[in-house]
Amino acid sequence: MVRCALFVRLQAKPGKEEKLAGFLATGLTLAEQESATPVWFALRLSPSEFAIFDAFADDAGRQAHLSGPIAAALMANAPDLLSSPPSIERIDVLGAKLPG
Repeated sequence: MVRCALFVRLQAKPGKEEKLAGFLATGLTLAEQESATPVWFALRLSPSEFAIFDAFADDAGRQAHLSGPIAAALMANAPDLLSSPPSIERIDVLGAKLPG
């Protein structure tokens, strides 16, 4: 059961929307390598606003993810792709229905 999550809002710089979308799509490969990240979504909320939602069994998994390769890649590319720093929200999961 997932018990905690992250919701990360990302605002693309003007003209960098498709580059950010492509960058996020490649994040799936990294997410699949993280055993402590059973749930990971890259989302487009509007033409220039994106988000990442991921969920974890416990806070240790969430912390491992925040210290892992996806977070490192995001922060390394943020100056080129984002108009403002990522907004990272820590979330408690109250209930979830996931494929078995």
